[in-house]
Amino acid sequence: MPAGRTEQSIRIDAPFPEVWEQTNDVAAWPGLFSEYATADILRTEGNTVTFRLTMHPDENGKVWSWVSERTADRATGVVRARRVETGPFAFMNIEWTYQDLAGGGVELLWRQEFAMKPQAPVDTDWMTANIGVNSAQQLALIRERVQERARVRAPR
Repeated sequence: MPAGRTEQSIRIDAPFPEVWEQTNDVAAWPGLFSEYATADILRTEGNTVTFRLTMHPDENGKVWSWVSERTADRATGVVRARRVETGPFAFMNIEWTYQDLAGGGVELLWRQEFAMKPQAPVDTDWMTANIGVNSAQQLALIRERVQERARVRAPR
């Protein structure tokens, strides 16, 4: 089964601690991403959080929901996640990498690797294109929201 891969990055003009805190507060993701209606924390063990994401209804009124597990390592600036309930995916793994940039700001890089099950309503090529477009949109929104919150919180 061929795997799909996407890689998207964006520069966020905010300090590393601010970017890290906001993007790793999974319970607050519905206010950071436009696609999630709810994010329910099911379990936290050390740096690993298991959670259920529920999306807003799609154009057909279908609500998609799944459980994922995410382990954050602030020392290395890397977060690794995987879907526990894979739904139409054979597997889905995501890596978030945070890099302080010279001159300020943080580069946030998403790498996703996945494959669709044979009985899924779409194939891996379709999902690769879809995730590529959606990731760029969500990263731009995250940048906007993180930067705005960082400005509001900054000491004056």
